[in-house]
Parts: sequence; structure tokens; C-alpha cells
Amino acid sequence: MISRREFLRGLTLAGTASLAGLGPELAGAEPPPETTRLRISRVPSTCRSPEWMAEELLRAEGFSHVQYTPTAGTVGVEQALASGEADISGHFAAPVILRVEAGDPIVILAGEHVGCFELLGTDRIRTIRDLKGRTVAVPALDPSPYAFLASMTAYVGLDPNKDINWVKHPASESMRLLAEGKIDAYLGFPPEPQALRAKGIGRVVVNSAVDRPWSQYFCCMLVGNREFVRKHPVATKRALRAILKAADLCAAQPERVARFIVEGGVAKNYDYALQAIKGLPYGRWREYDPEDTLRFYALRLKEAGMIKSSPQKIITQSADWRFLSELKKELKG
Repeated sequence: MISRREFLRGLTLAGTASLAGLGPELAGAEPPPETTRLRISRVPSTCRSPEWMAEELLRAEGFSHVQYTPTAGTVGVEQALASGEADISGHFAAPVILRVEAGDPIVILAGEHVGCFELLGTDRIRTIRDLKGRTVAVPALDPSPYAFLASMTAYVGLDPNKDINWVKHPASESMRLLAEGKIDAYLGFPPEPQALRAKGIGRVVVNSAVDRPWSQYFCCMLVGNREFVRKHPVATKRALRAILKAADLCAAQPERVARFIVEGGVAKNYDYALQAIKGLPYGRWREYDPEDTLRFYALRLKEAGMIKSSPQKIITQSADWRFLSELKKELKG
């Protein structure tokens, strides 16, 4: 096993760009980035593969120093973006909205991908409504699964504050409790659903990659630190272009991407990684409107009593689509 850095050195820029069918012509026609340093929050999650695959493409965009900053789970992503310790990162849509209302200085720039979370339950759970009065596990100190589950329960008319018995457990403990039937459901993110299915644990109640309405909206968004975006518009656009090119690469070559993230230490199991990457429609960043995602989840979170702001206020406060609009024209693909 080689280190991630050594693996990246072996993956040539020309090879990456050629594989994606994307050359450096667009980058060369623009001014250079205002800064050559870019910091991305490091969360070792399979669904965030475009950010991992983007490093050499980012170098082609003029970033000579690309740094993946360690974070303590998804809470760490929010803190790093808000504090300026990270410049850009992928993050789950629902908790991003929570942080926008809380006043964090973050800007939502684009949708990254659709559908990474799955709701898994025991045989007692057939639909989301079956969660009423049941015990559902969420990771301690991590609002992302809770925010999504609260959105889902509110959508079908349940009150997440009254109708669900929430318990906090780390992911590994939740998976064990689900296998033993000591909890009724758990919302998992790759590679957890893949591991549970391989072991025959639980049943899929909702797969957000294929089940409506969840499959019609982004799961993860690309989010920037507000001050970074304000000061470095060229760098922001170049960073987005590299990550969205990498998303196309994930859609076109899932086998190579799975090998890459396993070799780089982001994922441990190649089969689980490949299954997750193949199941995520990375190419839909062109087709879907990220504003629809913000509006959808803001409505759900308001129904759940988790925010007070209107969807339009959230969009006005947080969204900046100018870079995405330009890139959709440039990268028609």
C-alpha cells in the first residue's frame, strides 16, 4: 500500500485530464487565480470522491498548493468553512441550511451529487411513516443524518420532535444495534449501506439515489467560505471547475475512481467503494437546479421546526450561482 501523496504523484496531470476528456484550454483563457493555495475539508467519505479526484485538475487550474484539512466529521466541515480554515468543501444540503440560518459566513455555490444516504430498518419498518413511535439512531454530535431524517419524517406528516425516539450512537455502534434489532432504523452514508447489505443486515426503506422525491434533489452541495469567495472570484470558479470535472470523471470511470480512493486511503473496501460510486449520479450537476434543493429542504426543515426562515430568505442569504451558470455553458459535456 502506497501513501495517498505517492499515489497522486503517480497519477499524471495529462492522464487525469485525458481520461476525463477535459483539457486545460478553458483555464488558460482566464486570469490566474488570485491565490495559489486552496484548502478543502477532509472527510473520508466515498460520496465526496470528486473532491479527492480533483487534486491534479486543481493544479492545472493554477493551485500549486492544494491542502486537505482534517475535520471532525461533518460538524468539522461546518466549523472549518465558517472559520476560514477551509476555503471550499462538499457538504450535506440540510445541515448547510441550518448553518446559514445560524449566521455562518458560508456561500452555497453548486450541487455536487445526488443521493448518498439510505434509510435502513428492521423488518418492522416498511415506510417512513412506520418510524412513528420507533427508535432511530443518529451519530452523536453530528447533525447531518438527523437533519435529513427530520426532513424526511416532516415530509410524510410526522413530527420529528414528538413522534421519533432518537438515540445517539456512533455509526459502528448503530450498525451493530440494527443487526441485533435493538433499534428500528438508521440513516447511513457510504460505505455503511453497502456494508450492511453485504452482511444481510436490515432492509432498505429509502434509497435517496433512486427514490422520489429525494432523488430529485442534491444530497451534497459545494460550499465556500464567504470571504474567500468575495476576495477570490477567479480562484473560486477555477476550483469549482476542477471539482465538477472530477464529478464527470466519477460518472465516466467509477472503477478507476474506486481504485484511486482505496489506494489513497480514503476508503478501505474496493467493492463497497465501487458500488457506492456507481450508484451515485454524479453527472446530474448539469441537469438539476441547486436552488430547487435549497427550497425543498428549507421547507422540510421549517415544517420540522428546525428553522424559522423562509426558503427564499435562505437562498438570498446563502446562494451564489454566477460561477455555476458560467461553468454549465463551458462544460456542456
